[in-house]
Amino acid sequence: MTASGVTGDRPTPGTLYLLPVPLGSDRSPLADLPPATVEAVCGLDCFIVEQPKSARAVLARLPLARPLQALELLELDTHTPAERLPALLAPLLAGRSAALLSEAGCPAVADPGAALVALAHRNGVPVVPLVGPSALMLALMASGMSGQSFAFAGYLPVSGTERQARIRALEGRARREAQTQLVIETPYRNQSLLGALLETLAPDTMLGVASELTLPAQSIRVAPVDAWRATPTALPRAPAMFLIGPPALQAPEPAMRLSATRAPGRRRR
Repeated sequence: MTASGVTGDRPTPGTLYLLPVPLGSDRSPLADLPPATVEAVCGLDCFIVEQPKSARAVLARLPLARPLQALELLELDTHTPAERLPALLAPLLAGRSAALLSEAGCPAVADPGAALVALAHRNGVPVVPLVGPSALMLALMASGMSGQSFAFAGYLPVSGTERQARIRALEGRARREAQTQLVIETPYRNQSLLGALLETLAPDTMLGVASELTLPAQSIRVAPVDAWRATPTALPRAPAMFLIGPPALQAPEPAMRLSATRAPGRRRR
């Protein structure tokens, strides 16, 4: 490699940083991102984003070295065709580093950015995940369900019949393998999904819903399905995680403690 960072005729690839985004649009990224994460991206001038408008709102709150107008924002969303991905990777192959952002939480998790990360690996572009908020991990931490064995199933089918079949399959796996199943839904369909879960799951199956995590309106509830049915809940049209787990183990009765005080009239032996 020469001093200019070029090997032969090919520049040394830049680094693709995976930058988490706050889980609420009004929350400052500086409240969630550690200093090392901020430092890693503050000198960049290229960002790959889902929505340029919301990405600018996040980037404007970071101490970037350049003004927003000088940044290059490349768009990657669910409608981006696969043949467009090489063009998005081109700046990195030319030697520039860039950061990949999702709309909220960690990029490349339930996010179209995963395809670009895979292409980066195939082309020898270094990929560096940065520390920041993850709704999936926060919900799992707060659920009390198994963190030793869990699976993220993403979105469920919208169709009633297909959705019920998928819910039953996830419940069966949760029971067989003592494995927590995590799913998400488009916010305006949260209530519909909750209704389908309560209609389909067994009464003793554990169900958790964690919404608006890290935000002032944060709500986390975990209970058996029959308890959910007994107290109907209205969910906000906001990002939420749904967790399905096997029936909770009953806590053992506390062991009887022997008193260290001798009973009257008794002698130690």
